Amino acid sequence: MMKQSACRQLTEPGFWAGVLVVLCTLSMGADVHQDLKTQSMPSRVLKRHKRDWNWDKLYVSEELPPQNPPGKIGKLDNTFFNTSSRYILSGEGANKFFTVNENGDINVNAKLDREEKSIYKLSASIINKESGKPLDKDETFVIVVLDINDNSPVFPPDLSGSISESSETGSIVMTVNATDADDGSTLNGKIEYKLLNGTDLFYINKKRLDNVGEIRLLKSSLDREKQSQYIIAIQAKDLPGKEIGNSATTTVTININDANDNIATFKKGKYTFNVKEDSKQEYEIGVLDVDDKDEIQNKDPTFTIQHEFDEVFDIKLNNEKDGILTLKVPLDYETRNIYTFHVNVDEHTVSKSPDNQGPNLQKTAEVSINVTDVDEPPVFNQTKYNFSFYEGQFSSPIIGAVLAKDPDKTGNKIRYSIEDSNCPVAVDPVQGHLSVKRQLDREQQSLHTFKVTAHEDVPNGLMSYALVNLTVLDINDNAPEITNGTLHVCESDTAGTIIGTVGANDKDESSQRFTFTLAKKSTNFTLRRHPNNTASIELKHGGFSTESSMKYELEIEIKDGGNPEKQSINLVQIKVCTCHAGRRIEYCKAFAQTGVSASALLAILLCIVTILVIVILIVLRRRYQKEVLVIKSSGDIHEQLVSYDEEGGGEMDTNGYDVSILSSACQDSSFRPGLGPSLYAVVKKPPACKGDMGMMIEVKKDEADHDWIPYDTLHIYGYEGSESLAGSLSSLDSSSSGSNLDYDFLHEWGPRFRTLAQLYGVDDSDTDSFD
Repeated sequence: MMKQSACRQLTEPGFWAGVLVVLCTLSMGADVHQDLKTQSMPSRVLKRHKRDWNWDKLYVSEELPPQNPPGKIGKLDNTFFNTSSRYILSGEGANKFFTVNENGDINVNAKLDREEKSIYKLSASIINKESGKPLDKDETFVIVVLDINDNSPVFPPDLSGSISESSETGSIVMTVNATDADDGSTLNGKIEYKLLNGTDLFYINKKRLDNVGEIRLLKSSLDREKQSQYIIAIQAKDLPGKEIGNSATTTVTININDANDNIATFKKGKYTFNVKEDSKQEYEIGVLDVDDKDEIQNKDPTFTIQHEFDEVFDIKLNNEKDGILTLKVPLDYETRNIYTFHVNVDEHTVSKSPDNQGPNLQKTAEVSINVTDVDEPPVFNQTKYNFSFYEGQFSSPIIGAVLAKDPDKTGNKIRYSIEDSNCPVAVDPVQGHLSVKRQLDREQQSLHTFKVTAHEDVPNGLMSYALVNLTVLDINDNAPEITNGTLHVCESDTAGTIIGTVGANDKDESSQRFTFTLAKKSTNFTLRRHPNNTASIELKHGGFSTESSMKYELEIEIKDGGNPEKQSINLVQIKVCTCHAGRRIEYCKAFAQTGVSASALLAILLCIVTILVIVILIVLRRRYQKEVLVIKSSGDIHEQLVSYDEEGGGEMDTNGYDVSILSSACQDSSFRPGLGPSLYAVVKKPPACKGDMGMMIEVKKDEADHDWIPYDTLHIYGYEGSESLAGSLSSLDSSSSGSNLDYDFLHEWGPRFRTLAQLYGVDDSDTDSFD
């Protein structure tokens, strides 16, 4: 009864009355809810004040189950309302969640959820029941859904943070932001946080207006080397400051970041290494490993080598930040075979209060290096030799010497050599003296570079090389040569006109003064010297013409001022030209070509030799043919009858035919053109008893005139066929009886062709026979 009376005192008209109704209802139970509602709801009646509608916000609590009869949350009231009119609701949730009865009471028909929708906007209308016409204009109003604490806080997934192990007390580790779906303007949506473990190192603020919790460092005693990660449980609860409320729990991961709070120390007090004496510079001797519990990015050791030895050895860091002992200079076993020194390690970037301190730290180590002996090649006293020598003739060929020694204790003798056979320098194999083998020419090659080999004078001795540069010095041994050796004179030029300037060039290095003079006097031109090693050509008179056939040349003698004996005579050709204004050339008369170049002369000689060779071959061949003809005329003349399926190897091929047809050499046969070309043709042969060459030629001529087969071979050719438009490809059926060839021209070829003209010439007897 006390709670009921207290709630009655709190239920005053206004917004907070509805809120208190809900709170009191939740605390006292449903038995007093109806009583409170009847006292608080009359304040929600909509009454007319100076207008037809009078509105105020209507409130309803969420999550209330539907009632029978439905719960009333307000009433519509209009001055036009009577028994013949009625109210109509429209808008969000109208006739679904909210209804109005004939008296204007607004009822709730379903359970509402504020997290789904917190405000409903509706419109009220009043109409005539019979006509349905509106009696007043529509008015809008809202229904506010009051929140209850029906949601728990929710954490985001995978919460993690980090902090350096050297952080001070109060440093922020990370923030936590849980959310609550309830009304954030009420305690239902406010969140407070609590750490469930790790409270000896961390703490979290209990509550903030923005529901964000900050995890901070309670004390600066973190040590990553002892524990690098912490798993902390956090509780989030609404209704802060009260024992009741909804809560949720999650875990966060806190990673401890490393700081440089450990001093690097040597893992042992002494390091021993063996090094060959032929090791090169930057050779890595060994590793001086150190102990540093910090992560690799926070390792920063500094090594210091004992004075005097730091000129021979050096230390650089590897990827693990250990020390790599390296060579600065090559070692020599014969000079010193052991090195012992100390190395210090320090770390300047470590924090002010490192975890490892005290005098027992191993910050100094002893290093011993044993140099081992190896058989070394000879060593030159210089890695490169530079000599110079004058070109031309010389009185002494010696240009210098090289020297190499065996660095081993055996001290073998050394022999020298130069492997390049084209090198102009020779070396004494014992003394190492270098001397030139021939005269040098600076203009051909000004620098000679070669290698001198030094090898031990023992079996399988080692060798080494040294580079030698020989610079050829210049002497004044070249005559000057003219430059700009072609000039032109214009038809319009007058006396005193400078038609051009000539200069001189000398291949020698020394820039001497040149003297220009005319080697032959000229009636047309004069030469004027200048102090800048040039000379200008002037006209003595004008009147030059391109129609003239004269050729103008000047012979200019140039002397070298540094060596008067070096002089040259140079020919300058001068063309006559038709010129525009300013001596710009329009047309020049070409020089007459009086000579033949060397290349043209060589080509002519090659052509002559080729023609001679061809003529000799032709003569030899004809002589050979005559000899063969004489030999055949003195012996028996044989003929062959060959049958081929295809064109074959000629008269030397005697394996593929039957020679039985030649058994009767004295039988005479005639060619029968009536037979087809597929039959054998019989060769007409002279009688065997008649060996006269003239008769044989006559017979052969007659056979040739009648298209008989040549005496040496008879080929069988196939036809294309009777239906072929091409007909036969054979020449066996052809006849020269109607030939128009006239061999009388053979009489005009001279005595050598007289016999042939008589054989093939047409006489009266032949004419009669053809008729």
